[in-house]
Amino acid sequence: MTLDAFRASLAHPSPPAGLSLALQGLWWDAKGDWTKAHESAQQDEGRDGSWVHAYLHRKEGDASNAGYWYRRAAKPHSRLPLEDEWTEIAGALLG
Repeated sequence: MTLDAFRASLAHPSPPAGLSLALQGLWWDAKGDWTKAHESAQQDEGRDGSWVHAYLHRKEGDASNAGYWYRRAAKPHSRLPLEDEWTEIAGALLG
């Protein structure tokens, strides 16, 4: 799936079938449902889920918790605007 197709899927009421839990987390975040986004990311115990988890806690304003998840994801603490980080993560996970 391309990033454009992923963004277009936001017009639907639920994420496309076959998305990873991490991508489902980003999908729900883009739909404005932080709780569902967090639940999805939390279910993925790998680096992808940790990266989305970090982004979500950064968005929430919890820098220390975000830092923990960035370390688990083996990613530097992002300084990008949140929208740009979302695009960076989505592109990497879809790529």
